[in-house]
Amino acid sequence: MNEATLDIIRILLAIILPPVGVFLQVGIGLQFWLNILLTLCGYIPGIIHAIWVILRK
Repeated sequence: MNEATLDIIRILLAIILPPVGVFLQVGIGLQFWLNILLTLCGYIPGIIHAIWVILRK
């Protein structure tokens, strides 16, 4: 699969469960834990952060 296809899959997973999308992009680290915190505070902030992490590269 090419990188664009993988990004689309990560974004779809990020919409369903934001920490999974972040984990697939950067692994377990600061961004992952931050996304879990944002998702617990509100689902939409978690999605926004996850998409930002995926598209940022």
